[in-house]
Amino acid sequence: MSTPSEALAPIARTRTMHFDRERWLTGAAVLLVVLLLVVIVALPVGALVGQSFYDRAGSFVGLTNFARYLESPALVQSAFNSVLLAVISAVLCTAIAYVYAYGLTLSCMPAKGLLRAVALMPLLAPSLLPAISLIYLFGNQGLFKGLLGDLSIYGPLGIVLGSVFWTLPHALLILTTAMATSDGRLYEAAQTLGASRWRIFRTVTLPSSRYGLIVAAMVVFVLVITDFGVPKVVGGQTGVLATDIYKQVVGQQNFQMGAVVGLVLLIPAVLSFLIERRVRRKQAAALSARATPYQPEPVKSRDRALLVFCTLTAIAIVVMIGMAVFASLASYWPYKLTPSLKNYDFSNMDGGGWGSYGNSLRLALCAAVAGALATFVSAYFVEKPRHFGLLRELLNLLANLPLAVPGLVLGVGYIFFFNSAANPLHGLYGGMAILVICTVAHFFSVAHLTSLTALRQLDREYELVSESMGVPFWRTLWRVHLPVALPTVLNVAGYFFVNAMTTVSAVVFLYSPQTTLAAIAVLNMDDAGDVAPAAAMASLIMLTAAVGRGLFALAGHWALKRTQAWRQR
Repeated sequence: MSTPSEALAPIARTRTMHFDRERWLTGAAVLLVVLLLVVIVALPVGALVGQSFYDRAGSFVGLTNFARYLESPALVQSAFNSVLLAVISAVLCTAIAYVYAYGLTLSCMPAKGLLRAVALMPLLAPSLLPAISLIYLFGNQGLFKGLLGDLSIYGPLGIVLGSVFWTLPHALLILTTAMATSDGRLYEAAQTLGASRWRIFRTVTLPSSRYGLIVAAMVVFVLVITDFGVPKVVGGQTGVLATDIYKQVVGQQNFQMGAVVGLVLLIPAVLSFLIERRVRRKQAAALSARATPYQPEPVKSRDRALLVFCTLTAIAIVVMIGMAVFASLASYWPYKLTPSLKNYDFSNMDGGGWGSYGNSLRLALCAAVAGALATFVSAYFVEKPRHFGLLRELLNLLANLPLAVPGLVLGVGYIFFFNSAANPLHGLYGGMAILVICTVAHFFSVAHLTSLTALRQLDREYELVSESMGVPFWRTLWRVHLPVALPTVLNVAGYFFVNAMTTVSAVVFLYSPQTTLAAIAVLNMDDAGDVAPAAAMASLIMLTAAVGRGLFALAGHWALKRTQAWRQR
């Protein structure tokens, strides 16, 4: 007769073989995701860097292109303009957002929900929309053109106003999050010691939110310096890096100089990214486990002042959006303002038609599905496996890389990488697939971090129990991880949908006559002088983004109730 240990030996060997197979399958899957991110992010950026050292004939010239760049006064002036306008926009936008966020989180003013919803509306609009609205408000035939006096909306003023409008929600989201974590004990201690409201603000509120303030300013700075839409429409003769790349690549077909300008644009974006990462770590370390949420008390004078400020800001946002919608419905601006839908007859307009809108809808839906799945898978393989630590760290690094790469730079990199005849993926260039890939890569990082946060809610005991029972990891993924994270996955899909509908910068270099997008059509219509149809298309993009985001939010709410009923008491 065999001993118990001998009887159990085959079972132990089977279990060991099962664990080894699981381990190597997991490693192969992680490696596959790493290779995917290398192809869609790292290699295109590397191709752009490499092209900056070659001339048009393909000969290596070293730093010659950079020397030519420094010898060109116009290009150097564009770099200076970009930094200056981005700094001004960041200061103004962050200041407005800080007061607005203070009113939403640390005051007792009424109508907070409505004011918050209005402030987030620009997230649904392409950056071209505020630029078009500024033309109708303060342009040569604008409603209030006399208010600016000798100033012109076509130039630095227009760029700053348009940039502040569309970046305000980004700064507001960061600052409201930072202020919502205020420690109520500090306010109670300050009030007990008899400190005035102004002193409490200086010694408690401002220090506790300073990291969020810095991060918001950095985010706005990067968004403005890399934005293409606003300076293209209302920039006038003011050159900036974003429009210089477009001129070099599309206008002059000077791809090498476009690569140089792209690298110059990449420098402030990377520096801001590194500063933001450092500040975020400090912000997280500053939170105390014993902190209590702060409950603001009513102060009539303060609450009224904040209500007036937030209301005026909200009115300005509504006017900007409403102006574009009104102009799109006007029969013939500014002589016949009766409502008409003739500007929505895109088939008779230069630069784009209903086909462009259909392409954008296809792009948004494909990017929503592909982006949500890809980012969930990447987050899963970063967080849940217990082996291949270095490979998973590399995966996480690549997943966060798009945060530091502006859309314009990524788009130019895609030209160099995918348009190369030696690339076996060359056939993707000019089709819808490359637009989907580029859009997913452009917005990958935020979605990856969101999915990662959702997966970290689950304890590792689920994986340990599954391993002990011999359950394959993909079955645990399907039955446990995906149901719990499904509401987040659907919200991430909505994030990709909205950004795919509104983005211009990353895809402006990659579309073909058959894959023209709605946001690109707005740009082309404006170039052709069809400003009212451009406003109509921008308004339609915003409406579609709002409806799509709402549907994904409802789906996320349904998934939350369906898959996580255990949360309800």
